[in-house]
Amino acid sequence: MATITHVSTLDYVAKMLGEDPELLEAIVCNDDNLSYGAIISVYMGTDDSITALTDDGIDELKDMLRDARSTPETWHDFLDDFVDDAELVARIKAQSPR
Repeated sequence: MATITHVSTLDYVAKMLGEDPELLEAIVCNDDNLSYGAIISVYMGTDDSITALTDDGIDELKDMLRDARSTPETWHDFLDDFVDDAELVARIKAQSPR
């Protein structure tokens, strides 16, 4: 494994990919969804942290989302399987597919 020299915050990744930040947070909150070491927690104080991804993590996430969007049915199944927040799932399903 190459040395990690930088990471990108989840908010930045969401902007870069044109994705809903809450969707990305819901996906990466389970660290089993991406390879070990792809998700980084950056602690900024006692109770304050942000989530960041390595370049490999961003690539995995892009591939995961691309595959999930292959059909409307697979996209809806993906949302049901990976996102625990029913309100978020309903909001994203209501948006026009890409």
